[in-house]
Amino acid sequence: MTLLKARMARVWAGFATAAVLLFGLAPLVLSDFRLGLLAKYLCTAMVAVGICLAWGRGGLLTLGQGVFFGLGGYAMAMHLKIADAGPGNLPDFMQLYGTATELPWWWRPFTNPVFALAATALLPMAVAALLGLFVFRRRVKGAYFAILSQALAAAFAIWLIGQQATTGGTNGLTDIQGFFGYSLEDPANQRMVYFVIAAALLLLIALARQLIHSRYGELLVAVRDSEERVRFLGYDPANVKLVAYVVAAGMAGLAGALFVPAVGIISPALIGIVPSIEFVIGAAVGGRASLVGAVLGTIAVAWAKTALSEEFPAAWTYFQGLLFVVALAFLPGGLASLTAAVRRRRTPHKTAGKPAPALPVGEGA
Repeated sequence: MTLLKARMARVWAGFATAAVLLFGLAPLVLSDFRLGLLAKYLCTAMVAVGICLAWGRGGLLTLGQGVFFGLGGYAMAMHLKIADAGPGNLPDFMQLYGTATELPWWWRPFTNPVFALAATALLPMAVAALLGLFVFRRRVKGAYFAILSQALAAAFAIWLIGQQATTGGTNGLTDIQGFFGYSLEDPANQRMVYFVIAAALLLLIALARQLIHSRYGELLVAVRDSEERVRFLGYDPANVKLVAYVVAAGMAGLAGALFVPAVGIISPALIGIVPSIEFVIGAAVGGRASLVGAVLGTIAVAWAKTALSEEFPAAWTYFQGLLFVVALAFLPGGLASLTAAVRRRRTPHKTAGKPAPALPVGEGA
């Protein structure tokens, strides 16, 4: 009981520290521009929370999170573009590129703000559920699952590019000016969006932690480590993996939805293969088995991309790939495991003869 209380005290202290940093220190010391960049990074960190659950705990190497991020982003952007246009008017890009005189039938439900908000999470989760049922029931795993999820991201981006009249094509949905009645040109409203994003990130971390430390979290690890034994015990591994995959998709969709008012744009370039890989790289570098590590690693990689791509625009993508390979090859647990690795090196006599703790791997998919 004492250990449990001590652990909970550390958890609450961690959340309190994060709240102080995000809600107190960051708005105080950062300019409006830098705070906007941080809001963008926090959205990518929300995707990393889902990756930590699906990949770090469940062994599902999800290289297609850009699909769910994009579904949530487009669902939000469609509603905001309709609201910006005003009653009875078409969004600006439809007037420029389209030939339609009224909203397409699949745009019309997004005029309702409640439907649009629900769709940002439920639509990605529904797509993930359909894909997961098809994949996991057929026991597709490992590299095959990773390639399939990446192919889905590529197909989605290509489809969006081909729908110039209804999705904006390559440009996507741009120049979003309002957010549920608030002008995004006002710095005060931009700060409000940042606070919403920061609060959503903390809530997702709390949700993921609850799942990880629940009975379901233990079952997810068991499926990752020995799927056949779990099946022998009477559980269906496909259902266990499906829940993690669907929850991670919902988190990515919510991140995409909040990314839209933070940046003012959503386009195929933000949701294809490369962005999907970048989400995974951040989680891998920080530590895919650690919620804090995955979040901090993703924020650090996103910041490095912004800073270094200005100096090395042609070489940054290669550096990202090298970073991913190095992290998996030499530090499988990410930066979050660095302290434990150093401690083991300093005290070899205490760990001699003891088996090394198992690290989550992608083959459990």
